[in-house]
Amino acid sequence: MRCPYCAFLESKVVDSRPADEGASIRRRRECLSCHKRFTTYETVESLPLMVVKKDGSRQSFDRNKVLGGLIRACEKRPVSYQAMEGLVAEIEQALQNQMDREVSSAEIGELVMERLKRLDEVSYVRFASVYRQFKDINTFMAELNKLLEDK
Repeated sequence: MRCPYCAFLESKVVDSRPADEGASIRRRRECLSCHKRFTTYETVESLPLMVVKKDGSRQSFDRNKVLGGLIRACEKRPVSYQAMEGLVAEIEQALQNQMDREVSSAEIGELVMERLKRLDEVSYVRFASVYRQFKDINTFMAELNKLLEDK
């Protein structure tokens, strides 16, 4: 690590501790040339996750869009904001754990529905009706019947 005071390339680590709730490591270093101390932070480099939309366009993953969809689906339902945040974090982590840097919007929708079904069935049906674009009452009833069969 280059010293910010004298630009010497050698330093020693004096102290290390977690920072940002474990998301990074704070290191106190001492330059081996001028003996001044400085702080560095070490974080995991994460590559951006790209979402491939139905029309083939690509945009970066935005957890706020997923959260917004969940908030609309769970409106006036007994689902806490923390539960929705946790669900989004779980989905984002599952997507980050995949080796692909590109994911389809359909895959994200399926992950949301899979987890939302366990959280609140009414919210699940609301989300599914928008996501799957139910054209008529028959497709809506088919989804409800699948839900009842799973029980």
